[in-house]
Amino acid sequence: MSPTADTTLVHAGTFAVLGPDGGLTGRGGSTPDGLFRRDARHLSRWELTVDDRVPLVLVPLQEEEATATCVLTPPGTRDEPPAYTVVRELAVASGVLTERLRLVNNQPEPRTARLALLADADFADQFELRSDHRRYPKEGARRTAHAEPTGARFTYTREAWESQTVVSASPAPGSVEPTGSGAHRLTWNLPLPAHGEAELLLRVEARPHDAPAPAPVTDPASAAAQVRAEAADFLGQAPPTVPADGPAGLADACRQGLADLARLRVPATGPDGEEVSVPGAGVPWFLTLFGRDSLLTSLFTLPYRSAPAAATLRALAATQGTSYDPERGEQPGRIVHEVRHGELAHFRQVPYGRYYGSIDATPLFLVLLGTCTETTGEPELAQALEEHARAAVEWMFRDGGLADGGYLVYQPDPDGLVNQNWKDSAGAICFRDGTQAEGPIAVAEAQGYAYDALLRTARLARAHWSDPAYADRLEAEAAALRARFARDFWMTETDFPALALDGAGRQVDALASDAGHLLWSGILDTPRARRVGQRLLEPDFFTGWAIRTLAAGQPCYHPLSYHRGSAWPHDNAVIALGLARHGLRDELRALTAALTETAAHHAGRLPEVLAGYSRAEHPRPVPYPHACSPQAWAAATPLALLASLREVGQG
Repeated sequence: MSPTADTTLVHAGTFAVLGPDGGLTGRGGSTPDGLFRRDARHLSRWELTVDDRVPLVLVPLQEEEATATCVLTPPGTRDEPPAYTVVRELAVASGVLTERLRLVNNQPEPRTARLALLADADFADQFELRSDHRRYPKEGARRTAHAEPTGARFTYTREAWESQTVVSASPAPGSVEPTGSGAHRLTWNLPLPAHGEAELLLRVEARPHDAPAPAPVTDPASAAAQVRAEAADFLGQAPPTVPADGPAGLADACRQGLADLARLRVPATGPDGEEVSVPGAGVPWFLTLFGRDSLLTSLFTLPYRSAPAAATLRALAATQGTSYDPERGEQPGRIVHEVRHGELAHFRQVPYGRYYGSIDATPLFLVLLGTCTETTGEPELAQALEEHARAAVEWMFRDGGLADGGYLVYQPDPDGLVNQNWKDSAGAICFRDGTQAEGPIAVAEAQGYAYDALLRTARLARAHWSDPAYADRLEAEAAALRARFARDFWMTETDFPALALDGAGRQVDALASDAGHLLWSGILDTPRARRVGQRLLEPDFFTGWAIRTLAAGQPCYHPLSYHRGSAWPHDNAVIALGLARHGLRDELRALTAALTETAAHHAGRLPEVLAGYSRAEHPRPVPYPHACSPQAWAAATPLALLASLREVGQG
């Protein structure tokens, strides 16, 4: 058997995607391998040979306790079994990949084994890897590599930009030779006693431009110890308690989710320059501060861990828009969509260094600030971020569109994101026939977030900012928005809210899961909210594993589309919170049980997204082919499910 699954190790903004043999091949496309830090691949080749032969996989790479181990052997036969067994143990800490390679002699006489590692660093930007066809000009860029006494050093320069990857080994290699392609081959002649063994320690440092120094770890054990120590404050608190009648497996899913969230934290800076640790969205593509993802992840986690919420709010306040920059979508008061540190973002060849193309991050910032204050009972953060909150409110009215057209709207960005809600792929905001809505677009769920944001900010103003007049104004605006929404978004024929209003004010009539977010925000009245909640559990929406993004049977539906028929755990988590808010206990229990069973099929870890196939079509949840895993808001979903059960009195 030849296993093909990759293993992902991640810590503090650094991650490695490794093959079943512990190696790297320089693969690109939708499933790249490599060692990544700050949006760049710092190790692209890591290929082992023993006596000039590629070893076979006996036990594929498997992660356990912050390290991953595999067992290999050179080719052999029944009559001539392999001379060696190779055990590779790898771990990732901030900026570092470490490996302990142990070679065991299976023979009764001494031998000398020739080991070789082919190493290379292509410094590919993640946006290059994601786009197989687009090439970005890089005038003056230069990639060099040279041997060092203990390994090799790879360097990438472009103007003042410089990144390095340093490979070092103990014992030092006997030779380090270029291959002509930029890669270098490190070789050792290792003496092995009869039935004895030898060991190599390898360390790869990723040193991106203007990044903090890598962690001072020397081997997988010390790397794993650092990972565990930094996660202890997060994981060492009392674990969430699942009610006795809750779904079997929910406790396991919560534990796995917390473990993933601990590893997905990335360093960021608060408004006063303070260091904070925020939920990065996920690997391989989104291990960075993401407004919407980090906010919803923090909301889901808040009942059980408040640190992510406080850190996320501070980091987003520090990156809040202060001026107008059309290229990046920056506007005063607007909350950032994503922050990137890579080469293409630095040279503004992509707009995502600080990209503000999100219609919902700003109201969700206010929702999280209000919820965090109410949950913790501590007003200090709301007081410290008062100016940022007021600026966010003013953005919603001024540039967001509430003052002029009555709704939060976005214009499709041809150089960035065409859609700027959570369903941000091209074509996701569509009519039933599949036609993409044209802007300016008012998506339904963003209006609900705005409604909730206004009410929560009003409570902050009245309770903690000593400004009752401002609170009155926001409450009046929220009531007016709720009335407009009921008038303009409700589709009487289908008894269901429209996905959006297009630039001409037409109802975008696809039946979509976004309606479930309206239950959570409270913008729908109770009778309509309950009807929507019940409708979402009917078979065209509910696969038996999760609720689809679009109801099946519509011309626009596709079970393998990213946002037009797939099923997203975090989307379902928001729906679950809405079901709980409106007392839809039976629907909530059915959804929670289904998602918990889905997690069990993935060893307790919910993936970013699932294909839209139902239980009737396949007895197991069908994976979406390009899902990120681990993904922060999917990891936090079990915590939201648990909070939903508690809200309706299930324990």
